[in-house]
Amino acid sequence: MTMFGAVVLGALFLASGQEATKEKTEAKAMGKAFELRVYHTHPDRMPALEKRFKDHTIKLLEKHGMKLVGFWKPVPAAEGGDTVLVYLVEHASREAADKSWDTFRKDADWMKVRADSEKDGPIVKKVDVQWWGATPYSAIR
Repeated sequence: MTMFGAVVLGALFLASGQEATKEKTEAKAMGKAFELRVYHTHPDRMPALEKRFKDHTIKLLEKHGMKLVGFWKPVPAAEGGDTVLVYLVEHASREAADKSWDTFRKDADWMKVRADSEKDGPIVKKVDVQWWGATPYSAIR
């Protein structure tokens, strides 16, 4: 093999190693599951939902391994009032998400908090859930 051939072969080997590392990084990033949750409350029940999140739910979700990325509300409030809350949860994987939600729903503290907060009636009318994966060029991966 010529010196040129060895250099080319070495460069190809190095490039393929870098590409494999890049692919592993991308696969790991895509392995994370980002859960977008949209809560629709019953009329006039947004204050109760926000209080429940601030005082209890956030801590309980984190206790069960969920990373809360952020919470948002429409600006201006949707027609008919303040009834929508959106938040994003980061999970290590879809499997991890399923496990976290399963243990969260069975948590005695959560069941008590939910029952106590709904003494004046149900809070959440509907929850829409979408699952997302980060792209290699996303700031959050």
